[in-house]
This record gives sequence, C-alpha cells and structure tokens, in this order.
Amino acid sequence: MKGLPLMPVAAQIDFAAAGTRTVSPAARALPDATRMGIREARWQDGKLVLTGFAHRQDRGCARRGSALTVLTLTRADGRRPVRVFTRPLRLPEATEESGQQLLNHDWSGFTAVIDPRRLRDGEHWQDGVWTVTATLWSGLRRRIGTLAPHWCGSGEYPPLGWPAPDVLAEPFFTDGELHLRLTTVRARITTARAVGDQLELTGHAHPDVALDLLRLHHRQTPTELACPVRPCGDGSFSTRVPLTELAAARLEGHQGIGYWDAELTTADGRPVRPVVDGQQLAGQYPLPGGERVLRLKRLADGRMQFCDQRPIPIVDRVTTGPDGFELAGSRGRRSPEPLELVLRHSDGSAEFHRPVHSGADGRFRLSVPSTVATSYGGRLPLRRGVWDLLLRPVDRPGEEQHLTLAPEALDDLPATARAGGKSVTLQRRWHETLILDSHPVLSPAERSGWAQARLRTEDYREARRRPLRQCVLYDVFGGRGYADSPRAVHEELVRRGAPLEHLWVVDDAQAELPPGLRTVRAYSPEWYEALGTSRYLVGNTHFPDFLHRRAGQTVVQTWHGGPLKRIAYDVENAWLADSGYLDQLDREAPNWSVLLSPSPFATPIMRRAFRFAGEVLESGYPRDDSLVTGDPAEAARIRARLGIPAGKRVVLYAPTWRDDHRGGTGYRLDLRIDLYAARRALGADHVLLVRPHAHVQDPLPGAGDGFLYNVGDYPDVRDLLLIADVLVTDYSSILFDFAITGRPMLFFTYDLEHYRDDLRGFYLDFEEHAPGPLLETSDQLIAALRDLPAATEGYAQRYRAFRRTFCGQDDGQASARVVDWMLAQ
Repeated sequence: MKGLPLMPVAAQIDFAAAGTRTVSPAARALPDATRMGIREARWQDGKLVLTGFAHRQDRGCARRGSALTVLTLTRADGRRPVRVFTRPLRLPEATEESGQQLLNHDWSGFTAVIDPRRLRDGEHWQDGVWTVTATLWSGLRRRIGTLAPHWCGSGEYPPLGWPAPDVLAEPFFTDGELHLRLTTVRARITTARAVGDQLELTGHAHPDVALDLLRLHHRQTPTELACPVRPCGDGSFSTRVPLTELAAARLEGHQGIGYWDAELTTADGRPVRPVVDGQQLAGQYPLPGGERVLRLKRLADGRMQFCDQRPIPIVDRVTTGPDGFELAGSRGRRSPEPLELVLRHSDGSAEFHRPVHSGADGRFRLSVPSTVATSYGGRLPLRRGVWDLLLRPVDRPGEEQHLTLAPEALDDLPATARAGGKSVTLQRRWHETLILDSHPVLSPAERSGWAQARLRTEDYREARRRPLRQCVLYDVFGGRGYADSPRAVHEELVRRGAPLEHLWVVDDAQAELPPGLRTVRAYSPEWYEALGTSRYLVGNTHFPDFLHRRAGQTVVQTWHGGPLKRIAYDVENAWLADSGYLDQLDREAPNWSVLLSPSPFATPIMRRAFRFAGEVLESGYPRDDSLVTGDPAEAARIRARLGIPAGKRVVLYAPTWRDDHRGGTGYRLDLRIDLYAARRALGADHVLLVRPHAHVQDPLPGAGDGFLYNVGDYPDVRDLLLIADVLVTDYSSILFDFAITGRPMLFFTYDLEHYRDDLRGFYLDFEEHAPGPLLETSDQLIAALRDLPAATEGYAQRYRAFRRTFCGQDDGQASARVVDWMLAQ
C-alpha cells in the first residue's frame, strides 16, 4: 500500500470540543489500514538518516519493541534488494497524527541509516533509481508499504547528498513513494556572474566528457537557444547566456514566469545533466528592457533551471535570536520604495506587519518575531498554526511575495525559538518557501486524541476521587484571557482575602495574568486535575460536557451577555441542533450549581433557553460593577495603554457575529463601515476602536494609523466600555452593559430584517426598545457620529426606560452578591 500524506499541525488540531486532533480525510485511515511516513531526512558522514514511523491503525505500539520496521531498497532491473534495519524511536507525533483515540502509537517511530555504498556493484557506482519500501512487523502480522512524505521540511523534500566526489544521491518522493536516485555527475555548474548583457557560467566536467553546447528550451514557446561551451583546461569550462535573446523570447503581454530548461550536450549530441553545485550560485540577474530578472534556480534534484520572472525576495542567511529569527537576503533589484514583512496566518484570520531594512544594493534584513505586540502594549506568542512570510511594498495589499530560501540556507532549517512556553519553528514547504509554524503549548504526548481520551476518562475520574482543594478555577471563553465576570469575582475574592488558591485557564499562552494567579494550560493534565479537585469552578461560557460536578463542588455559570438575540433552545433554526451544540448543552447544564442572571427580564429567558432547572441568582453581572463606579483614573490608564491621544472622542464599534458568515475556525468580520469616509470625516477629533465578537477571527486592514484601532485582542471589553464616549453596535448584548453608563449608543443595523427573521430573532421588539437610532448605511452612521446630539435627540425617555427594565440590578455590588453566595455554600 502507498503511504498516507501527513498534514500540517494547523490543519489538524481542534481543541474546541475535547482537545483532540482532527486530520485530513486521507489520514483518516480504515481501522485495519497501515500508516507509514517520513518526518525528517538528513545526511551524516555520507549516509542518509531517516526519521519516520510505521504502524497499523488497529494495533497499538505503546511500548518499545511492539513494532519493528525494516526498509528494503529495490531496483526495477532485478538487482538484489538491500535491507536496512531500523532502531525504535519514541514518536508521540505518530499517535497524534493517527487521528484516533483508541490506540497509542508512540513507539511506532524509527530511525534508519541508509549507506549508499551498499548500493554499489562491487566497488563500482551504478546510476539508477532505488525504491524504498517498509516492512512492518506488529504482533504476528506483517505489512508492506511505501513511506509517505511529511507536509513540510526535509521530510517533504529531502536534501541531496554526495556519497562520493562525483556521485549525487537524491532522495525524492513520487506519488507518495520514497525513492533514492544515484547519479554519476559529469558536469557541475559552480559559478555565475553577469558580464554586460550576458550571464557567464563556469563549471567542471568529468574527464571523459567533451562538452559542446548549453541548450536552453523555452517551455511556453518553441524557442531554443544554443550557447557554445568553451573549455578552460583541467576539465573546467565556461559558457555565456545572451540575456537579450532570452528576454526576447517572452510572449507578448505575458506576466507570469517563463521557464527555460537547461541541458549540456557533447559534440556528438549526447545530453549531459548539469548539476548546480555552487553554494552561492543560484541568484537573480537583471534582464534588459524591464523590471524582470533571470533567476538561476537549483531544483530539489540539483538540476539547473532558468526563470524569466519578476524579482522575488530570496533569503540566504538565517540566524536564531532571543526574540525570533533574523533573515537576510536579496530581491534581485534595488527597490526605491520601503518594504514590510507581512506575517499572515494560513487561515487568513490574522496578520502582522514588520519593517524591513533595505539597502541600495537590493539586499534586505528583517526580523521574524516569535511574539507579537498587542493593542494594549503587551506581547504574546504567535497563536498556534502555520504563518506565511510575505514581503511587499508598505501598504500595498495584493503585491505580496513569499519569502524564498536560497540553496545555501537549506541546512539552516528547521530553526526553533521559544516564546511563552511554546515553540515557534521556521520551516520550509514546497522545497524552498519559508513558513513559520507556531506549535501548540501542549506537547504531542499531551494533545493526541489517545492522550486526551485517557486524560478525560481516566485521569479526570481519578482526580474526582481525591480531596477537594480550596481553590478556584476560572475560565473565560475557553482560556482567552483575564476578563469578564470571572475577573470581577476573582478581584472580589482577593479583596476579601479569602484563603483560596486561584487558577486561571489559558489557551495557547494567549493571555497575560496579574500576580497571584497560576496559569493552567487548557486541556493539559493539570487542567483535568483542576476540574476534578477545585472547590469552585467559575466560567463565563460552556464548561466541557464531560464535567461531572462532584459533592462539595460549586460550579458558577456567569454567562457573558444579557439576552437580546435568541440563544440555545430558543433559536429557531436547525444549525444549533445539527452542530451538536444542544446535545452538549443538555449534558453540561445540570452540572451548574448556579446560573447568574443580569435582570428580572433575563431570568425566565435564560432558564428556558438553557433548560436549566437549578438555581438562578439574579445578581446582575459582576463585570459591570466597574461601569457603575466609573473610576476616571482607571479610564485614563486604559487610554494610555491603548495609545489614545488626549482630547480625542472614543468611538467603540462592537458588532456581534453572523451565523452565516463562517470562515476558518470562527466567523468572518462583516465590516460595512466605509473606513476611508469615516477617517476623512472623523479623523481630526475621533478614534475608532473596532472590537469584533470573540467568535470572529479576521484581520482589520488599515488598523494602527492613529484613527482606526483593532482592539479585538484586548482581553476585557469592560475596559473598553469604560473609556468609550459612544458605542456603535448592532444586535450585541453589549448594549445592556453600556446602558449603565448613560452614554450615547448608535445601532448600525444594515441587515436587521435578515438577522431578525432568518438568523436569530430577538427577545424584545428591538426597533421599539433600542435606546438610540437605528442606522442602515455607513453614510448615516458617519453623519450621526459627526452630530451626536442631533442623532440621539428624542431617545432620552426611551433610554431611561431601557435602563429601568434591563439594568435594575446594576448597583456596583454584583460581585459581592456572587461571592457571598459562593462562600455560603
């Protein structure tokens, strides 16, 4: 059988449900299938060292020796096979990538050392291709298959080796099969330089080869160029490629890459494969008559290729520093405009920009960070996933180019930096394209489906048998930060000096916590232990559906918003039921000790929507206490942290998400505000803070220009409400919180009918009760912000009635009421 391809971590991990790893359809092998693959390849002392794995999906490999793999190299001409015995290697990644929870495959890993000298015919090297197959012994059964490539790095495109001075060993994959090609090299290209309008190549040929011509074949046209080869003595030779003629062969109007395949020929017409063997040979050479270059490229198999193309950024030096990676390279041409690095998540949900230092000679230097700055002046590690590295002129979207790795820098990768307790690896894909892989905080041995199943079914159950600890485990949106009502409860407990340990759930190291809190990694062994042994659990969203509240344990469900749009069982569409959400809710809700309600209006709605039969505490939301007290000094500190100039009016735009705008791992930002018009009309005396819903993952183009602020990463929206002079929202429950302040609200309701009638619906007549004007267009919104008194005139009485109905519990004592209830249990 052929090996199954391995997929990137970013495409497989899904911690949202149970911390397990999901895999591509190809990797979801049948129960009795066999998975075999290569993760890494390198050369050491002239030998090819492979790291890989092989296991049956229906049989575990949990202990050393439970799986034995032997590699066999065969040739199509019937030569005697060569067998290579492997050494066992513990490789938890194999269990993780198996995509199942039943079996442990940690000891399916192996290391194999292939010595190409064993493939000789006696003492003589013979050209040819050897196919590498794997034989797996697991139990009493034997399986034979081929080894699949990894998704990146040397396991995708293995490096070339030189087992002898004139013998090139090329490991390569074809259709999911590993091969090893041995070639006696008869001609090497060792140097290249521009000489006027020609490119001069020099090299060295085997003594029995008399070269005559370098032939270039243009793929897109019938054009061929024949460049005479001049011998230089001692086997050396040189030839010159006419750049003018090469550029003239380009199709009129063609903007893509023009490919030229190259081969050397002897006087009698025999082809000789030229191998690029100069460490700094591959490069870019300006073509006459335009902004294009001729790129001399060394392919993965060592062959030479010419590309007529736009200049691209090629990195030829990589170093690892304390804060990430330093890269240096060349663009092929001098660039008059400033450049920037764009670090973009592969799912398009986030991007960051970094300056690039450009020289007059076309060289550039840049830093690739392992951490990124937050909107509030902190730094966090890059969130997990694969990040693309792109270069472009500053503020020129659409002109990005991937960073490409030069042949001489291939050995510098992978390079790994540590940040915030996690690893960030600079790696390559498709042989030479640079990427950044930010690994999960959990190790492969912790995050695999098998490990998570054991933690859930065994470790958690065992933890529930231990004595309860006097501690509180807090969780905000599955580990997103120090925020919301759990933060307010924590602050009240600390203020009282309650003799409790405080644990805070953090996912992917994406939070900064104040002193006195201990971080608990989401889905880690310590997380399962804390769920089972903590006296109190305080969370603002769903707890895991396997949670079983034990005797003496108190589970406080604070929830995270008053009911405006319909929730849970009150949503009249099939999406929630089809997603399994309601089934999970049925398992979870009975384990809540108490559900907090912000108002008498909300209490019956929340009880019905969640089908919750337990106690509902009509306390108000603890997170809103600070809005009642309104500390001006704290507001000034928040403004300073965000870098908002004094005297600027703060407009906070905080829309909810749309169920029909899914994308990647979350929802897309449906931004209908004309930012150019808003900046022109409001930029002199306003700043616009955009706070997407927690479910929305999208970059905000143009943010950071002094007018537009992306505060999606700000941990606690209550701080933003504290400094906002005006709130712009749509159907978000944030209007209940902001109403406490009495400040103006505008409602940007461009899709009111669709949202009300098709997506969610409301618990109240929104058009009748909204404490501010409903605006349908961006122009109306901007005009209202320019003249707020006129826009909000006539809404004062409605605003007061809204506060009486929905904010009656908000007296600044909600946190105290909740803590009183907790300590009384």
